[in-house]
Amino acid sequence: MKRRRFFHILAALPAASVLHGQQAGPAGASPDDLPKLEPSLPDSAADPVPHFFTAAQFAALRKTADLIMPPVNGSPGALTAGAAEFLDFLIGDSDAERRHVYRAGLDGLNAQAQKRFNKPFADLDNAQADLLLAPLGQPWTFDEPDDPVARFLRAAKADVRTATMNSREYGAGRRFVGSGLYWYPLD
Repeated sequence: MKRRRFFHILAALPAASVLHGQQAGPAGASPDDLPKLEPSLPDSAADPVPHFFTAAQFAALRKTADLIMPPVNGSPGALTAGAAEFLDFLIGDSDAERRHVYRAGLDGLNAQAQKRFNKPFADLDNAQADLLLAPLGQPWTFDEPDDPVARFLRAAKADVRTATMNSREYGAGRRFVGSGLYWYPLD
């Protein structure tokens, strides 16, 4: 064992000398003279970029989320809560079936909007978009809908609501009914 430890130390010596030289800074400056950088949260510095959905799919998801969970009585809606951004992350790490439901549904919404109104779903006004979201008004059944848009809307309704209501923006300072507790985000 001692011989093995000796060779590990011997192999690490060149790297240690380079690291020691870097600590001194430029031209022998002390570490206290180096500028201090303040970290910032990525979401406060820039707009989040979708990683899983295409730009057209993400725009349609944002529009859908806004229509499913708009701001009501001072409560933030899905856009303020960042539900679409969270769902981009969540669906990107979900199983293949769930990813397919979302992609096929968003592509179907965009195709229907293009066919009926000659523009993508995100560019529709609320009255036009409501016509395409008609499957949300159908009664719920145990059987999954055959239509990919209806399957997507069923999944998105539950996911957008959950993501919005569990967000920091929605829950900050709210009281849970009957429990007397406040919701505090974990940082």
